[in-house]
Amino acid sequence: MATAGLAHNFDLYSRLDAAIDATVRGNADRNDLEGRFPKENFKALAEAGWTGVLSETRFGGLGLGHADFAEAAYRIGQIDASTGLVYVMHVGAAQTINLYGNDDQKERWLRAKNGTLLGTYSTSERATGGHWWCNLSEASRDGDDYLLDVKKSFTTSSGQADFYVVQTRTPGAKDQADIVFFIVHGKSPGIESKPWNALGVRANHSGPIRYNNVRVPQRDRLGAEGQGKEIIYNGVSPVYLIGLGAVWEGLARGALNAAVKHTESFVHKDRNKRLADYQAIRQELGAAKVLVESLRPWRLELATRLDELRRAGKPQSQVLVPLTEFKVHAAEVANKVAAAALTVTGGYGYHRGPIERSFRDARAAIAMGPSNIIARDWIGKSLVGLPLELFYEGGE
Repeated sequence: MATAGLAHNFDLYSRLDAAIDATVRGNADRNDLEGRFPKENFKALAEAGWTGVLSETRFGGLGLGHADFAEAAYRIGQIDASTGLVYVMHVGAAQTINLYGNDDQKERWLRAKNGTLLGTYSTSERATGGHWWCNLSEASRDGDDYLLDVKKSFTTSSGQADFYVVQTRTPGAKDQADIVFFIVHGKSPGIESKPWNALGVRANHSGPIRYNNVRVPQRDRLGAEGQGKEIIYNGVSPVYLIGLGAVWEGLARGALNAAVKHTESFVHKDRNKRLADYQAIRQELGAAKVLVESLRPWRLELATRLDELRRAGKPQSQVLVPLTEFKVHAAEVANKVAAAALTVTGGYGYHRGPIERSFRDARAAIAMGPSNIIARDWIGKSLVGLPLELFYEGGE
């Protein structure tokens, strides 16, 4: 790789591309049609080493930076957004353990089974909707252990993950910002997940999950009680936002590539003209290309900045608003480009397949928290010097 910020390791990227081409591509349409979780895809990415992209080498990871993580999410997203989201949530959960876990936790959850354990975030609750960082649920104590009696509304890889990084309020919480994180074994008694059936990203199983008095030993508390707000700002959000944006950028690029390929090859026999020979078609494609190209430099700049902050020991939340802006723009680009691809390919694109799937999958980009509506308000507040007010500390 010759791009600034990315690892100059041809072999690593060759392994990633081989896993995507050999496994992710072949399963994408079937997984979407059947709502089938992409286990084989994750396994292929894990065997290529990329599920531990940010993890320390001493715990079996690649020890790379955010630029490489986001590049991997982008490449996966070009082929299958469902697998891309599973990947992003896993790397985010692993990175939260990297940053706030102890060596015992890293050994058991990151290195275990050669790094093939699938993790995910479990944060959002129905009562607070798209404000996924804000929970009304609260853990309780049972001796040295904790009990979780919690309903989560959207958890990617629900019912499929080997471990969940669960966010809730500290026992006896003083306010909404008094948050604690736990690593919960995916086979713990009391976990109940429900089927996922949605318009798009149908294979990522981002459904509701219930923790029915699930016991969590103290050794699997992540960080300290009350440290959850810091973890949200500096552990969860940076990886989550740049990863999401990269997946939606990949979706946009994949939809554009598919549209270009079709317009170059399909010929109107009555006029002996390819679709690409029509000026109107080329203008649609040109407008889509400009949108897609706006994302890559921004992604690399933000990822490089995240790595610089981490090396300097500074809070990554310093770029929270720019990361949010990137997520918003990537989501909107994905929707516009997928729609343009559907337009220029006509009935072919409308038929069930990669272009039609990208159109449905892209809608998830708008809604995923922070939704674009909420996120634009954050951006506006920051622009005029108002606080984001994500938490109402000191009371309900």
